[in-house]
Amino acid sequence: MVWDRIAGTITGRPGAQRLAVTSGGTIPDRGLFGVFLAGSDPKKGGGRVGELDEEMVYESRVGDVFTLGTSSWRIEDITRDRVLVSPAPGVPGRLPFWKGDQLGRPLELGRAVGAFLREVGSLSKEDARLRLLTAGLDAWAADNVLSYLDEQREACGHVPDDRTIVVERFRDELGDWRVVVHSPFGAQVHAPWALALGAKLSERYGMDAQVMHADDGIVLRLPDADMMSLDLLDREPTRTGTEYDAEQAPVGAADVVFDKGEVDQIVTDQVGGSALFASRFRECAARALLLPRRNPGKRTPLWQQRQRASQLLQVASEFGSFPIVLEAVRECLQDVFDVPGLVELMGDLESRRVRLVEVTTPEPSPFARSLLFGYVAQFLYEGDSPLAERRAAALSLDSRLLAELLGQAELRELLDAEVLTELERELQWLTEDRRVKDAEGVADILRVLGPLTDTELAERGAEPQWAQDLAGARRTIKVRVGGADHWAAIEDAGRLRDALGTALPVGVPEAFTEPVKDPLGDLLARYARTHGPFTSATAAARFGLGTAVTEGALQRLAASGRVVQGEFHPAGIGQEWCDAAVLRRLRRRSLAALRHELEPVPPPALAQFLPQWQHIGKGHSLRGIDGLVRAVEQLQGASVPASALEKLVLPSRVTNYTPALLDELTAAGEIVWAGAGALPGKDGWVSLYLADAAPLLLPPPHPLELTALHQSVLDALTGGYGLFFRQIADQVRATTHPDATDPQLADAVWDLAWSGRLTNDTLTPMRSLLGSGRTAGATAHRAKRTIPRGRYGSLTAAARTASRTGPPTVAGRWSLLPPREADPTVRAHALARTLLDRHGVVTRGAVSAEGVEGGFSATYRILSAFEDSGQARRGYVVEGLGAAQFAMDGAVDRLRAVSNARDRGEPLPESGAPDLWVSDSVPEVPEVPGAPAAPHSPAHSGPAHSGPATEDWDWTRAFDAPNGPGPESGPDFPAGTPYPGSPVSPASRDEYISPRDYPPQPTPQHWQGTPAYGPGFGNRRQNASDASRAVVLAAADPANAYGAALSWPDPPTEAGHKPGRKAGSLVVLVDGELTLYMERGGKTLLAWPSTPDATPTDDPRLRMASEALAAAAKAGSLGTVTVERINGTSALTSPLGSLLETAGFIATPRGLRLRA
Repeated sequence: MVWDRIAGTITGRPGAQRLAVTSGGTIPDRGLFGVFLAGSDPKKGGGRVGELDEEMVYESRVGDVFTLGTSSWRIEDITRDRVLVSPAPGVPGRLPFWKGDQLGRPLELGRAVGAFLREVGSLSKEDARLRLLTAGLDAWAADNVLSYLDEQREACGHVPDDRTIVVERFRDELGDWRVVVHSPFGAQVHAPWALALGAKLSERYGMDAQVMHADDGIVLRLPDADMMSLDLLDREPTRTGTEYDAEQAPVGAADVVFDKGEVDQIVTDQVGGSALFASRFRECAARALLLPRRNPGKRTPLWQQRQRASQLLQVASEFGSFPIVLEAVRECLQDVFDVPGLVELMGDLESRRVRLVEVTTPEPSPFARSLLFGYVAQFLYEGDSPLAERRAAALSLDSRLLAELLGQAELRELLDAEVLTELERELQWLTEDRRVKDAEGVADILRVLGPLTDTELAERGAEPQWAQDLAGARRTIKVRVGGADHWAAIEDAGRLRDALGTALPVGVPEAFTEPVKDPLGDLLARYARTHGPFTSATAAARFGLGTAVTEGALQRLAASGRVVQGEFHPAGIGQEWCDAAVLRRLRRRSLAALRHELEPVPPPALAQFLPQWQHIGKGHSLRGIDGLVRAVEQLQGASVPASALEKLVLPSRVTNYTPALLDELTAAGEIVWAGAGALPGKDGWVSLYLADAAPLLLPPPHPLELTALHQSVLDALTGGYGLFFRQIADQVRATTHPDATDPQLADAVWDLAWSGRLTNDTLTPMRSLLGSGRTAGATAHRAKRTIPRGRYGSLTAAARTASRTGPPTVAGRWSLLPPREADPTVRAHALARTLLDRHGVVTRGAVSAEGVEGGFSATYRILSAFEDSGQARRGYVVEGLGAAQFAMDGAVDRLRAVSNARDRGEPLPESGAPDLWVSDSVPEVPEVPGAPAAPHSPAHSGPAHSGPATEDWDWTRAFDAPNGPGPESGPDFPAGTPYPGSPVSPASRDEYISPRDYPPQPTPQHWQGTPAYGPGFGNRRQNASDASRAVVLAAADPANAYGAALSWPDPPTEAGHKPGRKAGSLVVLVDGELTLYMERGGKTLLAWPSTPDATPTDDPRLRMASEALAAAAKAGSLGTVTVERINGTSALTSPLGSLLETAGFIATPRGLRLRA
């Protein structure tokens, strides 16, 4: 409405009639918000978590965490009628409340309940039981009630009733005091009582008592004064460590009693700060048409109404006679609270009609435990929060406390500069959605922002004539402020005259020139509300005042809490002022920007993180024998092709890996290997285990039709000790199969080994078996052919005598695998821990790909138990993989670091893992061909490399040489010359010299053209950024997320097959994106360019992948690779063929070939 006081007329503003028609009504618009899992489809009936009251939703923001049921949930989005959440296990969450519509037990019913308790308590046990049976309880319920009352009477000595109120005090697990007021009089009396009690304790002790009321009493929690080194009660502090001491309890019976003439005024003063009052005020304001609907055809979202009501309440609270405030207070005091009942109860306590009993107990009584059932500590899992949540939690603190904790300089570092700029534009109405559209808009903007110049009005979309029209209607005036002409709302005439001495034009109504209480304070407060952080000099220049005058007025505003002082601007411009509400908005928006880091990461980030988590890639690899133990610990239980184990899987994780390291651990009994199924040819699946974990993690043996020969071999090993093959053969021939030949027995042994029944104390027989098949397809992953050490080695080999211990493929001691743990729960716990350690973030797909017994449903129960005990965290970590994701502490931080690095185009963050796993027992002296071998080199590793095993050493030389394979001699390093700058080789294993101790050397000239190795293949000489971006993995490697946690991408259009986790296949990942997939032997190659229309030769991702694949082949890990078809077309004519040729592949009639 517009009231022209001179003409005495009232006219409606545009839209006033529509407002009255569309926004009227007396029924409050209340309702519960449905809580749904983000990403689920509610129409299909899934994803519903529960419900929240509008008061809880109003006080929450996106990113807030609350507790619903027994789990914590993070709010991802708040829509018109629902809240979308994701699991947030381990994160401190607020308890939701539903107090708006819950009136609670009335006083009359409370007195009846109390009288019944008193009656039952005064009877003998048999009479009391008969009374309960008469009341309608069955025998079981009657006995339970009597036992419950007896336990309460034994714990406290009294049972609360209509004539007895019990004040019980005890210490909780932290040593803080819990005070429980047991009363049957109901929540309508307890709610105002709790308000008054909280106010009294806050005023007396200066602390938040954390008061909670219910139908059966009131619960308070107070920190222990002694533990805080405070003497809040002016008493001598006692020795700490006592279980409980009645004299030191901070609250007694006298503290919970109020004068009956004062309690109603205390409640009236405190009700304005409650959530109930905010709800009732919104309803009253809506009925009074102060919260109009923007769209009559749609229901206004409840949380938007609450926000607008909060803004209205902030303004109306300054006026004590504002009718909507008075009506809201009346509703709270009369319709919801039973204040007269509370006054009557206080009078009964004064007159001793109701007695007050005070007890101190060592632990909560049964009644108290019932009240404390839902009282969950907020910071139970505070230490489990990832780094991003910890920083976000810091922003959730009060600004003054934050400044004290972190220092004011750090506070401005936590506020986002872009958020500040955006907020200032909104506050100044400079955004597109706030542009002025008519003359009424000019009137509104002058009233909200204060005086503006013609230029400033034009910046906000105002036409020059609109302000003139308003001046003609006596709604605006033109004044001079700070040496420039401004347009001002006529309501500001008195403030401008009294605060700035501004001359007013003639004709201003007297109603607008009346003196106001604090004119300068009003102008500066409005300036603060419409600006971000500002300095005193800036505000003084705006109004043409002196800095000292402005500083004094701002100090008065700060004393009243309307503005705050500090260092807020991220640019650090010194001491500033900021409106308290603006600072809260700035903090909330900075918090929202920070919580962007808490959003689920894209799936490729997981594919990039997983190799890093498993120590693959630059800066993450392990080294030495301790590093190998760590790699096996993470891999244990995962099945990989035996031919890839020592060519791709272990060398990619352990720098300078040699078979001697693994043999040393198996011979010492620290590591056990087990077969997991045979593959065509000579290959099979194999798993490694730490010896103490093997009984817990070994799966059931694979199905095998046991023959009599198989059973005889098993019987020979039932003694629990290891036997050489010859001993097994002699025992079998002496008992059941006298005609069995060595090849037959060897096949039987390997049948049992591949099925997961036998193991060996060395991997030498497996290497011999894999190396015995020289035909294509004999093993899934083929290395380069070994070279005899002597010129006539192949001739002398035929003349060798047969081994006394049997064929080389069955060398070493054979034994039965240890028996599985009998308790399935213990096995399931061990498996769940191993999955968390291996994957960091465990998903349904990752568990399914490993073929875990019982599938994901069996593992889910254990992981949920880990969540409850704080050993794992559940959350929506990776986008699109479902809500059931469990992560280790630290894994989420590293995954987000990888995702952030991807977004910024930075290299992967390096890990400190190499420093943690440097072996002190395995000397790693750089080896130069022709130089004397190190004491622990494969040539000197003893029996583990005797006989046929020494031939297998050749293909691992690429992993031993610190700079990859090089020429035997050259102008830079003649044969027999040690590595430049290298110290003397250690004389014993205890004299360890780290490769980091060698000084950096220039690259030899004849090595400068050598292609770089891919990650995991010795020390790489590739560009560092490229080397860390491209990773070559066996398709079945647990570090490959595709086909497990992540689904395979759609194959290229012309491709004739799909990728899969097959033995012999390889994947090349670039920045976590699947770029190349090579089938067994390289016959076919699938390639995914960065964009479908990209030219392969110009695609940097394909280039890096091609170079990494060529480097892996040259390192001897893949044997001879011949690519015949690429994406379904001939490799010789494919556009990608030129990239492979550039990387080192050679065109042949069959395709593109590269030999090691």
